[in-house]
Amino acid sequence: MTSFDYDLFVIGAGSGGVRASRMAASFGARVAVAEDMFLGGTCVNVGCVPKKLFVYASHYAEEFHDAKGFGWSVGARDHHWPTLIGNKNNEIERLNGIYGNLLKNAGVELIDGRATIVDAHTVEVGERTFTAERILVAVGGWPMVPDIPGKEFAATSNEAFYLEERPERVIVVGGGYIAVEFAGIFKGLGSQVTQLYRGPLFLRGFDEDVRHHLAGEMRKKGVDLKFDSNIASIEKFEKGLRATLEDGSVLEADFIMYATGRVPKTEGLGLEQAGVELDRKGAIKVDEDFRTSVPSIYAIGDVIDRVALTPVALAEGMVFSHNNYNGEARKMDYQFIPTAVFSQPNIGTCGLTEEEARAQYGEVTLYKSEFRALKHTLSGSDERTFMKLIVDKASDKVVGAHMVGPDAGEIMQGIGIAMKMGATKADFDATIGIHPTSAEEFVTMRTPAN
Repeated sequence: MTSFDYDLFVIGAGSGGVRASRMAASFGARVAVAEDMFLGGTCVNVGCVPKKLFVYASHYAEEFHDAKGFGWSVGARDHHWPTLIGNKNNEIERLNGIYGNLLKNAGVELIDGRATIVDAHTVEVGERTFTAERILVAVGGWPMVPDIPGKEFAATSNEAFYLEERPERVIVVGGGYIAVEFAGIFKGLGSQVTQLYRGPLFLRGFDEDVRHHLAGEMRKKGVDLKFDSNIASIEKFEKGLRATLEDGSVLEADFIMYATGRVPKTEGLGLEQAGVELDRKGAIKVDEDFRTSVPSIYAIGDVIDRVALTPVALAEGMVFSHNNYNGEARKMDYQFIPTAVFSQPNIGTCGLTEEEARAQYGEVTLYKSEFRALKHTLSGSDERTFMKLIVDKASDKVVGAHMVGPDAGEIMQGIGIAMKMGATKADFDATIGIHPTSAEEFVTMRTPAN
């Protein structure tokens, strides 16, 4: 019988890697995990956690404004950027420590350094070599900046979290989650913000009504949205940065942030020499059990480019560990994954868009509602909330739920549970709402919009 140093060697101590490591160890496996940057991966360090803290910080500007209508007199509202950065850094350091302790308490050996795969059972970290029965790759993704003249003057969300001072003029390039979130963050904190997107409307893949509604709300808040626009080149000059667009127009800024996508962080891992197949984007190809083309090498999380969300990576890590170290035969279910975009206002969504539902089910019934939330009857804000349910006409099942408005992410978590259980529109109708809330609209929409 072949003897290995470990039963499982995990490359990457992000959300998925840490979860898989801990669970495998709890089932009795000898586990090591190698990490060359920071514990907790993108989410903890330059992703979900600091981003949400920044969203909270930026939204206070609206809260201060809204308070006047309720009788509050709010004084000076100057934002001190270094305080936000310092406190954010302290919180991340605390979380890094928690992740380290979680691994230690689970009996997982943490190895500091960049790991590369030598062969099906061998990994190198620096000058050290380790063998394992199984290798799990969970290295995540990395933001990319397109190859244009002056790209060295642009930044990504990674750098935005560590700016020494808040830039007065910001250009955000991109049309996904990160782009719309940072456009709202910088605007809320007082910057002049222009968001560029090369297509006709941002958030491709989201429901069309949601996309249009958010665009309208962001414009109301003062974000300059320029669709069908892209940067051709960037240059530095004495007053900041100058971006020349593809149509020849010129924009000036102090900070240009690209959020045009992330690429799997597979370069230099030794995957090709080990025989692991990658797709054209560099993502690792895996089967439904997360096994690569090399039977002893597995992969989970953003590096397999399925659903790039932290909770999905956690769930994939659970499935992998239970199947390989607890004698189970679980399958990952990617249907009805609730998600949120922490734009301002928020988006919460679960299930299919209208277009997807029509393609999959044929006839669908739509329920829509747009309204001014109770809070804003006194705040004076003209922000409007949008909700939408998509129902399969044949089965009455709710197959899509979408919301744009305050706390949409919080609300959608509960909707996701119902949809996962196969809730019908009749089930929604039979549910008594909580009054007065925006959420109750999901159980009181009765008249079809189509």
